[in-house]
Amino acid sequence: MGVGLQSFFLGGFECATHLRRDGVRLDLLAATGHERLAESDYSQAKALGLRTVRDGIRWHLVARHPKVYDWSSWLPMLRAAQAADVQVIWDLCHYGWPEHLDIWSPSFVAQCAHYARAAAQLVKDETGAVPYFCPINEISFWAWAGGEVGKINPFAVARGDELKRQLVRAYLACVDAIRSIDRRARFMISEPLIHVVGKTAEPGERAAAQAYRLAQFQAHDMISGHLEPGLGGRPEHLDIVGANFYPDNQWYLQGSTIPLGHHAYRPLREMLAEVAERYGRPLLISETGSEGAARPYWLHHVCAEAMQAVHAGVALEGICLYPILDYPGWDNDRPCHAGLLSTPGILGRRAPYAPLVEELRRQQALFASAARVCDQQTG
Repeated sequence: MGVGLQSFFLGGFECATHLRRDGVRLDLLAATGHERLAESDYSQAKALGLRTVRDGIRWHLVARHPKVYDWSSWLPMLRAAQAADVQVIWDLCHYGWPEHLDIWSPSFVAQCAHYARAAAQLVKDETGAVPYFCPINEISFWAWAGGEVGKINPFAVARGDELKRQLVRAYLACVDAIRSIDRRARFMISEPLIHVVGKTAEPGERAAAQAYRLAQFQAHDMISGHLEPGLGGRPEHLDIVGANFYPDNQWYLQGSTIPLGHHAYRPLREMLAEVAERYGRPLLISETGSEGAARPYWLHHVCAEAMQAVHAGVALEGICLYPILDYPGWDNDRPCHAGLLSTPGILGRRAPYAPLVEELRRQQALFASAARVCDQQTG
């Protein structure tokens, strides 16, 4: 593969660490049991053909004090991945940051970079392998949820653009800091892939919907320096483009979700082709999944669209099932049966969700066959 991933299908471990409005800090790695079952989880993922995974480092636990690092919450996971022979793309900041930092301050950017440099050094010392990082997860969503509507930390309203710029600054600083340790490092931007349309054909509403839709690319364009170059972005800062796509990622402007199959629903293959053409970078479906009985059907749909995109010439590097574990919901801790694997049983093992496993194996075979045909045609 062009970016060196060990498998086309990946598994993602939910690792959100943000504060809710009620003051509760989420820690999904702890809540799902993954922090204590990491080696077993990685081994189960590998047995299912997911030899590359997404996972997270909990910055707020690592850096309780400025520039002083306690790796005890992460080092066992890093070593567990080594023991299981699983490749990991590590999220450095997944909506959460240490309490002693003001996210709006220049110190946030500087200390994020310092932490990233230290994490890269630890990976280099422990593994010697090419490191993969997602410096800041979902800049666009975080800017909206935390900066525009006050849903998650920092609970700001009407400051979404300001937060987006600050998160881009942190992303850029992390890339530069990590490259100072290991020039081989690869970086994934992981952003929602959306489609928005007007509820009517009125020109003003159509234009507003299009502007909202195109805003999904602002973080990419800032990182590459094509938008607001004063932030410090350059083309080489944009590496692997990750697109997060879920059943609710298409909607009417200020309205309801567009259901799959509706005439206004845009085919995923077209959306992937647009991103590929726009950036010319390695492309990954960095998150996708559904809940309950819809899980295998959603994977079938996404894979069918992805295959069509590949046949049309899109250089898709992989598809990440996210999350791979059932987890407690962000807002109310409700059981979210969204994973390939269940919550752990008495013996600490997780039960695979058989219908999704069956669909995954079918898709793995289809994409492997397509890759062989491609190799024969190009070889």
